Amino acid sequence: MSDTKTLFQHGTLALLVPGLLTGTATMADILAHGDTGIGTGEGLDGELIILDGVVYQADANGQINEVDAQFTTPFANSHFASYEPLVTVSDQSRAALQAAILTASNSANTFFSIRLHGIFKNVTTRVVKKSTKPYKTLAQTAASQVVFHRDLVEGTLLSYYAPQIFDGAAVGGFHSHFLADDHRFGGHLLSYETATGEVDFQQFDRLDQQLPTSDAAYMNHDFSADDILESIHKSE
Repeated sequence: MSDTKTLFQHGTLALLVPGLLTGTATMADILAHGDTGIGTGEGLDGELIILDGVVYQADANGQINEVDAQFTTPFANSHFASYEPLVTVSDQSRAALQAAILTASNSANTFFSIRLHGIFKNVTTRVVKKSTKPYKTLAQTAASQVVFHRDLVEGTLLSYYAPQIFDGAAVGGFHSHFLADDHRFGGHLLSYETATGEVDFQQFDRLDQQLPTSDAAYMNHDFSADDILESIHKSE
């Protein structure tokens, strides 16, 4: 039986800040810990969303691709889906939705995931262009992001929430990716005007944090000079 109470995370958002973008886990590794998730590829190669065990990549050309088991990542989350209904929303803003989720779930101090399938108005996503070695910093790479927009789209919003005390290891608050049902639009969610649909919720009791200890660049990097939180928040 799959463990549905544990959120798995490979890498940290902090390691992306100085440009430690080498792929240190394969999708096979990530899928061994869950059938649902988000992440990015080596060199920030697109935005990943994992649904029902399938890994979809939104790339900087606006394409949605399925990636194979050997595709690598410096950072990803995954878990085994066991969602329960939380709230139903109708033309609700992102800020109002997040406030409603925190009130209904009473889970601000632990990790959880939200899955919302429905209709979204004025959705904006971003995808970072893949970079190659020598990698630039997260701030420099994020400056080359490509932004996509849809006036009206049906799809799935997948979010992970991390408590503020974990800001840096993850994103304190909500970290969200989006995939349209027609697989013609997706990426890291920047904004939307309103959403209508069913919000499903899954709380985690444990975080399984895997660090890339086989990567010499990571093991030898001094993070004390990196402005980790500001860089992460600007990139979000």
